[in-house]
Amino acid sequence: MPNSKAELRAKALAARDALSEKKRIAAAAKLAKRGLPFDLMPGSIVSGYSPIRSEIDPMPLLKKLAEEGAKLALPCVTARGQSLIFRLFHPNDRLMLGPLGIPEPSPAAAEVIPDILLTPLAAFDRLGHRIGYGAGHYDHTFAHLRKAKNIVGIGLAFAAQEIKAVPALSHDVALDYVLTESDVFDFRSSEVAHSLRG
Repeated sequence: MPNSKAELRAKALAARDALSEKKRIAAAAKLAKRGLPFDLMPGSIVSGYSPIRSEIDPMPLLKKLAEEGAKLALPCVTARGQSLIFRLFHPNDRLMLGPLGIPEPSPAAAEVIPDILLTPLAAFDRLGHRIGYGAGHYDHTFAHLRKAKNIVGIGLAFAAQEIKAVPALSHDVALDYVLTESDVFDFRSSEVAHSLRG
């Protein structure tokens, strides 16, 4: 009997939680140093996220992308089961707590549709499927936004969060890439990801 999503999520989160603070900081720095696995178009809007719990911190990578000319955005939660909205932000901006207690840009910040969406996750597999926290925010968001434009979905994770297989459902949206401290998984070109070590 395959493990349920809830069991797989709990196991992957336990592996993530077990990582030391030192390892987490080093992993975020490695992601930033490597950057994205493709050339960034000038003026691209890249949405990150405010890390919660033991998520890998996207801020070092976002700062690097801003130096390369990206505009940065962060997600804002509207309601459970609804698409996230995205507002522009600068790494020096003061954020405010949103309805789920996650730091978000001010409602006065401009709303945008990102070109690249960096997503947190609980677990991922080598087909580009992710397990989130169960609210479906990112699945709804990808489905909604991709009606308007082609958005590149990139999961950020620690290598310890990789699992053998995510029990994906029809509404689950696969990612284009997953970046960990040790690998770049590219899911766009074939049925099975190829990994670029480094």
